[in-house]
Amino acid sequence: MPIISVTIGVALLLILMMGLKLNAFVALIIVSLAVGILEGMTPIEAVESIEAGLGGTLGHLTMIIIFGGVLGKLMTDSGGAQRIATTLINAFGEKRVQLASVITAAIVGIALFFETGVVVLIPLVFTIATAARVPVLYLGMPVIAALITMHGFVPPHPGPTAVANVFGANIGLTMILGIIIAIPAFILAGPVYTRLFKKESLEIEIPKGLFNPKKFKEEELPKFGISLFTALLPVILIGLQTIVEIFAPDSFISPVTDFIGNANIALLISVIVAIFTFGLNLGKKMPEIMQSLSESVSGIGMILLIIAAGGAFKQVLIDSHIDKYISDIMADSTLSPLLLTWLIAAILRIAVGSATVAGMTAAGIAAPLVASTGASPELMVLAAGAGSVTFSHVNDAGFWIYKEYFNLTIGKTIKTWSVMVTIISLVGLVGVLILDMFM
Repeated sequence: MPIISVTIGVALLLILMMGLKLNAFVALIIVSLAVGILEGMTPIEAVESIEAGLGGTLGHLTMIIIFGGVLGKLMTDSGGAQRIATTLINAFGEKRVQLASVITAAIVGIALFFETGVVVLIPLVFTIATAARVPVLYLGMPVIAALITMHGFVPPHPGPTAVANVFGANIGLTMILGIIIAIPAFILAGPVYTRLFKKESLEIEIPKGLFNPKKFKEEELPKFGISLFTALLPVILIGLQTIVEIFAPDSFISPVTDFIGNANIALLISVIVAIFTFGLNLGKKMPEIMQSLSESVSGIGMILLIIAAGGAFKQVLIDSHIDKYISDIMADSTLSPLLLTWLIAAILRIAVGSATVAGMTAAGIAAPLVASTGASPELMVLAAGAGSVTFSHVNDAGFWIYKEYFNLTIGKTIKTWSVMVTIISLVGLVGVLILDMFM
């Protein structure tokens, strides 16, 4: 039975990654081969299916992920992120410093990967918390909540973008719906959740020597308006295309918005703009700017490979006709496909640790449900994204990033980080189910 093959494949994935500590890319390729052969493919057919999945996934996503990484790196190296943070905090004042920090993280988090966002913003959190005389985690937890929520829910981040590709979802609509769900998720998991802690329990000893961030002088920083505009430019372009598509699909402007609102082109335009706003306009030379570009690309190579391997696994599931089997099972099921997708992703997240693997694997298994149940592909993306950020623990790199940057014990990391991401996951699921009532 196909379901047995999938079960064996997932179990093998857990053994390889958790037991043998095998790299996720290698593990996914091995599992893809195994499932294909178990489903009756010849070894050559399984290899060809994997090649098709790798090529198809990378062909669609490489530009988005690469340009997204480049934009984040240029914003970091220019001081643009620092300018956005300090300006908002000064505008809101010390009494609302937490709110300012959350807004900063949400804005910066649209363009920056989670790990990059941590590196950029945590030194600022330490500085601001000391200056405002508030506990570090009082600011740190909401900032981290906003970063991880945007990373898990909102394209053009790799996870939701890759899952959107699997489900055939509209990137612009997914982005808009993702932001709508992300806002209550990180507010409840960040500012609201921190109120449950006593003030002294949010105090930490700032690690010494852990960071060596560049502190930009005022005259070195780009202006706030241009920094904010550049950071949000991909969102503006993709959002504009979505709005025109919904309200004026046959207008004279739609060919233009269809082009500039394509995620690949929107990010390319944003990178070109960033080369000027975050580079040449600040007196940087082109070789220095290109060095930042090269460093950003080298840092996300493994992310691309893991996503590609997830696409290979998905292609094997499709080519072995497991999709038809799942469709037949779900034809008369009363279980919400959104809830099922979230549940699969959540189980994999807890077991494997990788949000990308969890989201992509859940998408590969649940993709047939879009056609068979009529579920919104955009909401299916967000259901997978919500499930993929649930209870993070010691098998997740994000757990250790958070623990070490805030100098916490494992117990306190679980109490803050693990519970926080679980709140994000559950609020995300509720948000998806509520939106489903109106779509």
